[in-house]
Amino acid sequence: MTLGADLAVARPEIFLALAAMALLMVGVFLGAGGQRLLSWLVILAIVVAAVLAMAGPEDRSLAFNGLFVADGFGAFAKFLIAIGAVLAVILSMDFNAREKIEPFEYPLLMLFAVLGMYLMVSANDLISLYVGLELQSLSLYVIAAIRRDALRSSEAGLKYFVLGALSSGLLLYGMSMFYGFAGTTGFDDLAEVFGALADSDMTAPIGVVFGLVFIIAGLAFKVSAVPFHMWTPDVYEGAPTPVTAFFAVAPKIAAMVLFARVMLEPFGDLFAQWQQVVWAIAVASMLLGSLAAIGQSNIKRLMAYSSIGHVGFVLIGLAAGTETGAQGILLYLCVYLFMTIGTFAVILAMRRQGRMVEGIDDLAGLGKTQPALAVALAIFMFSMAGIPPLAGFFGKFYVFIAAIDAGLYQLAVVGLLSSVISAYYYLRIVKVMYFDEPVECFDRPIGRKLSLVLVGTGVITLFFFLALSPLLQHMSRAAAGLFAA
Repeated sequence: MTLGADLAVARPEIFLALAAMALLMVGVFLGAGGQRLLSWLVILAIVVAAVLAMAGPEDRSLAFNGLFVADGFGAFAKFLIAIGAVLAVILSMDFNAREKIEPFEYPLLMLFAVLGMYLMVSANDLISLYVGLELQSLSLYVIAAIRRDALRSSEAGLKYFVLGALSSGLLLYGMSMFYGFAGTTGFDDLAEVFGALADSDMTAPIGVVFGLVFIIAGLAFKVSAVPFHMWTPDVYEGAPTPVTAFFAVAPKIAAMVLFARVMLEPFGDLFAQWQQVVWAIAVASMLLGSLAAIGQSNIKRLMAYSSIGHVGFVLIGLAAGTETGAQGILLYLCVYLFMTIGTFAVILAMRRQGRMVEGIDDLAGLGKTQPALAVALAIFMFSMAGIPPLAGFFGKFYVFIAAIDAGLYQLAVVGLLSSVISAYYYLRIVKVMYFDEPVECFDRPIGRKLSLVLVGTGVITLFFFLALSPLLQHMSRAAAGLFAA
């Protein structure tokens, strides 16, 4: 391909890179007082990049000597990442102004993180995968600790940095083992090598199996799957709430899509070697996420363990290793995005006398004191529990269908049991809101931006089934593109 053709394929990423550098210069001149303007400009840049991604080629197109790939699977993931990032930036504006989080770099770091996520989703080589992953991670390390005068925020950033560096080391070591065996880092070349190995009925060398384990461990950290979940509760609790909302959606969607692409494209012919590992991680994540959340009193920590459980459900689709499984992954991530952002919008509304409160007991009597807020949170909790006809039900239903079609009956049963267990702590929040004695009201008004996010995510979660059929058709085409490599 010519340089012009390469640039056309990577238009969203190139636009984001240029926009980020230009806005960085604008931010230098605006200073701390320009964060709100920069936030709107960042939102505009992300929206434009998302439009460029959706307008890109639906068929698989390579660029830059095979380092970069654009396809329907990646385009849909980029659209979800853009929605998550835009909503997180919107949630940040009033919060940052109120809490005096003034660095102009804050929205720009989110923009650089989104650029890293786009590169991750379109990686077609282990090297480009690592570059995108680190660009995202370095931005997230700083955002987690952006509140320098708060001990918890600094602690969250430090924990995330140390454990993130460890996961990067594991990932690099696994990559080096594959390079040593195959002599290449390109996904297409690796698929060809391992395809020939599978056709010859040879057993995968022990070095390849170890390399797979290390790569899975590195990627499992990025999606906070058990047993690489240790950072999640502390970072979710310690980081500013809008940052936690950003962490919970955009990076997780990007890392999960990357996980699926890496396992199904270059290592698709090693399915028998990695399926059992993903199966075990999925089971462990669902069970720990369901059980560990029961004893939580802080709603942000509860959401951390809830997210670990949701990762387990998404991994069911990956363990299936089929187009139906990939379709289930995209659907679950779409559903997860809206109900998670909506829940964090409610958490941001939990203020008393200008001070944030995070205890589940602080929600007592919310159904009487602020019924609209209680209804919104109840919708999100019922959806996360998988109660039909809310969006969360369809996310779980389609990954379970993928597991059953692939013969993974035990995995589907564990998923059902985990859903039943997790329903306890979701419904407990509803019980606290509607049946406990009211405590002091939260501050009013909650703000126009927060209200719009709550209404939007609530309506989508409640009436998701109305758009289910066209969404499934689009996701089916995107998932098919992943297997056409």
